[in-house]
Amino acid sequence: MSGRIETGPRWQRFIAIGAAVVLAIIFLRLFSSILLPFVAAAGIAYFLDPAVSALSRLRIPRSLGTAIMLLALIAGAALCILLLYPLISAQIGLLSQQLPGMVENLQKFATHEINNIQQKFGQGFVSSKLKSLVSNEAGTLMGFVGTAARRVVGTGFVLINILTLLIITPIVAFYFLRDWPFVVARIDSWLPRSQESVIRNLCQEISRILNAWLRGQAICCLFLAVFYAAALSIAGLNLGLVVGLTAGLLSFIPYVGTIVGAVSSIVLALGQFSGLDHVLVIALIFVVGQLLNDYVVAPRFLGDRLGLSAVWVIFALFAGAETFGFLGVMLAVPVTATLGVLARFWLHHYLQSSLYLEPPKPSA
Repeated sequence: MSGRIETGPRWQRFIAIGAAVVLAIIFLRLFSSILLPFVAAAGIAYFLDPAVSALSRLRIPRSLGTAIMLLALIAGAALCILLLYPLISAQIGLLSQQLPGMVENLQKFATHEINNIQQKFGQGFVSSKLKSLVSNEAGTLMGFVGTAARRVVGTGFVLINILTLLIITPIVAFYFLRDWPFVVARIDSWLPRSQESVIRNLCQEISRILNAWLRGQAICCLFLAVFYAAALSIAGLNLGLVVGLTAGLLSFIPYVGTIVGAVSSIVLALGQFSGLDHVLVIALIFVVGQLLNDYVVAPRFLGDRLGLSAVWVIFALFAGAETFGFLGVMLAVPVTATLGVLARFWLHHYLQSSLYLEPPKPSA
């Protein structure tokens, strides 16, 4: 009887945890289309809470400190947009004007390289369909890309969604950030008394990892965006500012931003410049940028404090995008950090348990 009384609550906890996970997945499935502003607001509140708490210690009311930090964040974002929008718009306009000439240069380059390959390996080495695609369909493809880009930039539906996100997110973030200590205290009061110290330690470890990853990754992305944008602009690439900033922002997925930016820049360079000298310079820019990030910036601001492998981060981001779209991308790293802390906690207890330490039974 005593064994049943002891094991009952344990099974109840397992059932409760499983039910909570299932309900969370169902909730995300049902409301994923409207949760993005709320998740973004929660992320902003989590990011700004230390600064607002510091203002509170200076005897500034929590509501006033929250308003100050949110207004500072909005002003900084608006300033960046106002400074970058004219440059980005001018580069996109220049690209649309030079697109036919770039397509022609790409066709000439590809045709020249195919002819060289045929001279070395024979006429039948390159398929006739590939030659036809390079000579006839490349212009159509590039024209379609340019038209699609202009439509994406000018689509009213996209602008409405962005405006909705920009309006709702700060409002929700204000309430999240103002009430953050009360929410944390309320959740803390619900913890089971027998396990509250363990749960608090786990939550503090998860928070430490998330803080280190978010702030360190933000610094790395900012460095790469500035480096790529400045270097590509100095190298003379027409769309260098846009490609550099995009590559830097995409670098929150390890190596993906650099690869996407390098491929895009090399294609643009082949269409803009004659010869391979500029193409090699463009490729060297991305190699140097990634090396500086890996061996100078990332060790300084990320170090080995994360406990998040780059492989798991990439897998989590792609799995989140496949499951819940952009909402899944935003939730991927927090979920991965939580699972990593729990896995290390359970592994530590397993390595100290009798299941692991019990010696093998002697053979008959």
